Amino acid sequence: VQLQASGGGLVQAGGSLRLSCVVSGDIFSLNDMGWFRQTPGKQRELVASITSKGRVNYADSVKGRFTISRDNAARTVYLQMSSVKPDDTAVYYCNNPARPWDNWGQGTQVTVSS
Repeated sequence: VQLQASGGGLVQAGGSLRLSCVVSGDIFSLNDMGWFRQTPGKQRELVASITSKGRVNYADSVKGRFTISRDNAARTVYLQMSSVKPDDTAVYYCNNPARPWDNWGQGTQVTVSS
């Protein structure tokens, strides 16, 4: 499985950004998916997840600001980020939240300026 995240960039605090992650292979629709983020020196953190049936869950730090969604036909999971804060600065990755695939890909850098 290959995971290709994109859509990151530099955004001002209060702004919005939409991340995408394409998953190779034919197993996407069967798998729960999540968005993780990581900053230097810290553990990777799960910020949002969506089950194969579409049930979503969010970390308290992003609840009400981020929205996760998926398009099974496109094998893509999205993260709509709104009202971003400097603390949201991180490299963002997608993966299966409960049973992550080994290859996390390069992720996509999100930098929020104050």
